[in-house]
Amino acid sequence: MLGRVGRFTVRRRRWVLAGTLAGVVAAGFFGGGVFGRLSGGGFTDPGSESSRARQRLDEIFGSGDANLVLLVTAKAGSVDAPSVVSEGLALTEELGDEATVEQAFSYWTLGSPPPLRSSAGSQALVLARIGGDDDQVDTAVEELAPRYTRDDELITVGVGGQAEVVRQVSHQVESDLQRAEIITFPIVMLLLIVVFGSVVAAGLPLAVAGISVVGTLLILYLLTLITDVSIFSMNLTTAMGIGLGIDYALFVVSRFREEMRAGHGTEDAVVRTVETAGRTVLFSALTVAISLSALLVFPMYFLRSFAYAGIAVVALAGFGAIVFLPSLLAVLGPRVDSLTLFRRKPKEVGEGMWHRIATFVMRRPWPVAVSVVAVLLLLGTPFLGVSTGLPDDRVLPQTAPARQVQQEIRQGFSSEEASALSVVAVDAGPADSARDAAVDEYASDLSSLEGVARVDASTGSYLDGRLVAPPSPASDRFEGETGTWLAVVPSVEPISAAAERLVDEVRSTPAPFETQVSGPSAELVDSKDSLLSKLPLAAAIIGLVTLVLLFLMTGSVVVPLKAIVLNLLSLTATFGAMVWIFQEGHLSDLLGFTATGTLDTTTPILMFCIAFGLSMDYEVFLLSRIKEEYDRTGDNVASVAMGLERTGRIVTAAAALLAIVFIAFATSEITFIKLFGVGMALAVIMDATLIRAALVPAFMRLAGRANWWAPKPLRRLHERIGLREAPEPVVVPDGPKKTPVPEGAA
Repeated sequence: MLGRVGRFTVRRRRWVLAGTLAGVVAAGFFGGGVFGRLSGGGFTDPGSESSRARQRLDEIFGSGDANLVLLVTAKAGSVDAPSVVSEGLALTEELGDEATVEQAFSYWTLGSPPPLRSSAGSQALVLARIGGDDDQVDTAVEELAPRYTRDDELITVGVGGQAEVVRQVSHQVESDLQRAEIITFPIVMLLLIVVFGSVVAAGLPLAVAGISVVGTLLILYLLTLITDVSIFSMNLTTAMGIGLGIDYALFVVSRFREEMRAGHGTEDAVVRTVETAGRTVLFSALTVAISLSALLVFPMYFLRSFAYAGIAVVALAGFGAIVFLPSLLAVLGPRVDSLTLFRRKPKEVGEGMWHRIATFVMRRPWPVAVSVVAVLLLLGTPFLGVSTGLPDDRVLPQTAPARQVQQEIRQGFSSEEASALSVVAVDAGPADSARDAAVDEYASDLSSLEGVARVDASTGSYLDGRLVAPPSPASDRFEGETGTWLAVVPSVEPISAAAERLVDEVRSTPAPFETQVSGPSAELVDSKDSLLSKLPLAAAIIGLVTLVLLFLMTGSVVVPLKAIVLNLLSLTATFGAMVWIFQEGHLSDLLGFTATGTLDTTTPILMFCIAFGLSMDYEVFLLSRIKEEYDRTGDNVASVAMGLERTGRIVTAAAALLAIVFIAFATSEITFIKLFGVGMALAVIMDATLIRAALVPAFMRLAGRANWWAPKPLRRLHERIGLREAPEPVVVPDGPKKTPVPEGAA
């Protein structure tokens, strides 16, 4: 099949190049508007109890969790001073009259409950609910935040709340992405020139990377027309587009130059490159895409968006390397080495550094394997203490206005007003004395729970098991035609183990009617449950399909199992570092972030799928050359040494370039994007060094000829359906030369 693709790229090279150029221009034109359509949320399960409760609040009561907070600070005296009270009431009324605001209430309109006033008495809160979906909320707060950030004679007003935090995070992501691209491209270009020694050859991987990134913008834009797509997927689009585009192009261009040095003509060299290196790229792209596709089983569109972006990037990088790049090489021919700055004489076979490393390891396989595995497991031990939560304002830099507002609220107020749990009772019946009595008893019980600061209901406000304030006009928001709801204000950090226990206690407290609970803490509990329930399926998809693909490539059942085990080992150091650095706070001053004692619930899963795919990417590169040499010689030791020698320099260069891309993203001001960059760079480095240089040759040596074993039925199956190229002559229109193509992969 790939032989036909190679011949097509030679015969129709100008058409392929013209079509690709037209496609990239169109993708850039139409896909450039994707940034305005991306969303900043997607961390919760839309089918969970908390999400259903939130939807009912909006549809039935026209109410819900407060997502906008105004922090009002009196410049002199107390927020109870008559002049400040007047300002506070006017501010609350003005905010409530906004078309996009469903409700607004404050310390002054609720009868001055103490939790809405700071401990010092100089600050008070105005809480509001902006209705609509994530995009509508973001559009509304974009307009409201500047207008309500005030500083007049009596008071100052700062804007916070989830809506404003999400908006500022989205803006920061766009800014960080631009900075990362500015940092990445010049450094990558310089390193590519060092690798190839030629300016023209160095530019080819960037061309493939450009196709991947720009094409993915269009695909994501089209997806935003039918579903939500997270803005954070743009980081993966750029990082993976550059990284995989460079990886695949490096492999293809290096193989083409190798074939040219062997004396083959341009057309023959292109076809042989597609049949060998192209086959490896195809397998690699499939394994990476499948690892990322496992993210589709999770209901959070934050994770699903990374699957959309990742699969699109991988597919386009594969197209660029197997179709576009060979067409360009067919046009360039020997001119691929134009603008050569220096020439590097290839090492004689068996004399390269990587050959010597492989030989050294295979002479001492047991000591090397045991010591490296022990180091990786030791580095991974911090992950045993992992604690997960949902991101909050502390993912923003300390200079962000929304974070400063939230920090003042955290330090100055006794309760988390904007993080109240909403307990929804839809079928509680019409409002009457019987329902009021039931609500009164239930609210009293809830207010007695440890970790509850106050309960607000249609019957008033409750503290420590008793009614402390009668109903007020603001209590009307709790009433519906056939139901009611209650606000349980926590006194504990909303994203914490204590808050999770509180959610469980609220849900288990006997109620006079069926209830559903929403709010940030409930979303955290439901998100964890949802992720854990889908995790086995995602892991099974990755493991099973990877085993099948590697079996089809190698004909062995041992090599695929070994590859999966080694990939898991390579991730131990990454996961340990995630906890040690970002959860426990080591290196926080150096890296510039605030540790909260938790990791985002989705981050470990996201990192696993992406890092596993990239680790398998390098595994495929190495195994393909080892298999080619083993098929040719039948010598297991020699084939491992030769495979590592043939791929060592290329994979090392690819890993270094990809690590630089991820490190550039580690400069982000958003904590979990910084974590993503640091973690992925570490995963790539570990895989390209300890795994590829030490554990792969050690385990291949220990297994010996058993590496290539498979039961007879599976061997017969591989002979029938195994993905390999049959040796056939190369026929191109520009000359009669026919060269047999060897079986195997590059």
